[in-house]
Amino acid sequence: MWNGPIETDRTGYELVNTPMLNKGTAFSTEERDAFHLHGLLPPHVGSLDDQVARRLQVLRAYQTDFERYAFLRDLQDTNETLFYALVTRNLEEVLPLVYTPTVGEGCQRFSEIWRKPRGLFLSYPNRHKIREILADPRFDKVRVIVVSDGERILGLGDQGAGGMGISIGKLALYTGCAGIHPDFTLPILLDVGTNNRDRLTDQIYVGWRHERIGETDYDAFVEEFVAAVVERWPDVLLQWEDFAGHNAGRLLARYRDRLCTFNDDIQSTAAVAAASLMTAVKVTGLPLTEQRIALLGAGSAGCGIATLILQAMIEAGADEAAARRNFFAVDRDGLLVEGMPGITEAQKPFVQAKNAVAGWAQQNAGGIGLLDVVINAKPTVLIGVSGQAGAFTEAVVRAMAQQVDRPVIFPLSNPTSRSEATAEQLVSWTDGRALIGSGSPFAPVNWNGRTYRITQTNNSYIFPGMGLGILASGARRVTDGMFMAAAVTLSSIGAVASDAMPRLLPPISDLRNVSVLMAKAVARRAQIDGVAEQCEAAELDARIDAYVWEPRYRPYRKLDR
Repeated sequence: MWNGPIETDRTGYELVNTPMLNKGTAFSTEERDAFHLHGLLPPHVGSLDDQVARRLQVLRAYQTDFERYAFLRDLQDTNETLFYALVTRNLEEVLPLVYTPTVGEGCQRFSEIWRKPRGLFLSYPNRHKIREILADPRFDKVRVIVVSDGERILGLGDQGAGGMGISIGKLALYTGCAGIHPDFTLPILLDVGTNNRDRLTDQIYVGWRHERIGETDYDAFVEEFVAAVVERWPDVLLQWEDFAGHNAGRLLARYRDRLCTFNDDIQSTAAVAAASLMTAVKVTGLPLTEQRIALLGAGSAGCGIATLILQAMIEAGADEAAARRNFFAVDRDGLLVEGMPGITEAQKPFVQAKNAVAGWAQQNAGGIGLLDVVINAKPTVLIGVSGQAGAFTEAVVRAMAQQVDRPVIFPLSNPTSRSEATAEQLVSWTDGRALIGSGSPFAPVNWNGRTYRITQTNNSYIFPGMGLGILASGARRVTDGMFMAAAVTLSSIGAVASDAMPRLLPPISDLRNVSVLMAKAVARRAQIDGVAEQCEAAELDARIDAYVWEPRYRPYRKLDR
């Protein structure tokens, strides 16, 4: 699919200012003749390898990660092939710069660095122009969209139009980690205003300066958007990203049967957490069906994690009712207990009976807190998606470690500034016995003469491979079974039980290979679930392999206008 020359009628300044076509100094002498590039470029004819080495040297010379983020965004908007060559060859180093944790600051400071159009801003004042905007022929090849409304960016809250940084960053990983061609991707920001006063009063803010619209207008706007997307691209994959909890679950429920769609924060987070736990089980020796799970943060992401792990327990042979009793979900008002006001549909399966937790509220006068849960429930697993920095206190972690030989602890909140605990704290407070998975990357921890490498339990292990499998198989819908297949596949290539301090997931540098393996498992499950056309396994694998784009320069052939 990606071999042979590229034919284009663009020449001169127009050609070198088209990011997907620009080669910079790597245009050959013959191409410079044919496309009128002499004088626009320095005389040196270089190679992609030379360019990657030069850009990497510049990248490393910057003093802060935000400067590196801004540099990479400029490079992406200048020469996409070079950008992705640099990313794919240096995934472990570059991923934290284009994605978490640095993308959080990128969204906060988005207005400072916005220079060139990328993606689409669909604002509420232009709600009647959505179809006209989407109709541009430039978007004819689009196969996957990541959309955000900027209301809940990582753990940083409402960033308004700055949420576009998340949509751009996620799609960069679709390409960098799974090889989906950049021309197939479209980042979108639904600008429905912001309630962030810092953004509204910022003189350089690029978004719509208005408070967020009400729910009725919001729902009508989203409906107009989805209807226009389905009309424009009937087979598109739409990923919902960083929507606030009060919208995330209900939008997924409303639209998951109307088009091929999923919510990354709910479903991908669940899959990577489940995969990490499945791997940790191999190390602890305690079967999945006997794990006791304390969950801090019972919003859409937390309930998504609990739901998928519960399903994994049932598939492993657990009785559903008994398995539910082993989940202890703590939200802003404490442990979820029957009779509490405001319990959502997603939370109901994980509500504890009153008589089962009677007398637990000793450490928290406002209800049954996390420390109460740890002391009484003796959880083997502690998962945080609360966005509350430091919520896994020393008292909580030490209490858990006193009762469990190998505590499994996942502080998953992003960015690093919102993590429930640092890796160094968890290693120290558990005497080096914890199996740790963090949402953002942490450096290796040196403790008592040993070096502990920390697993980044991040959605980048899931959604790129999911997308590749969905697109290559032609799946019409995204099923829960497809996410389970992704989790099982990821766990199967994680750590081995003999490792004393294992990485629970493969190294970030292997993400390209991981995504292809996951795509094949997801595509097969799509066929089993009846949402993709049947074909032989060998044909399906070949279609996936052929779909993967490698960033390299191809020769150009001039077309006459």
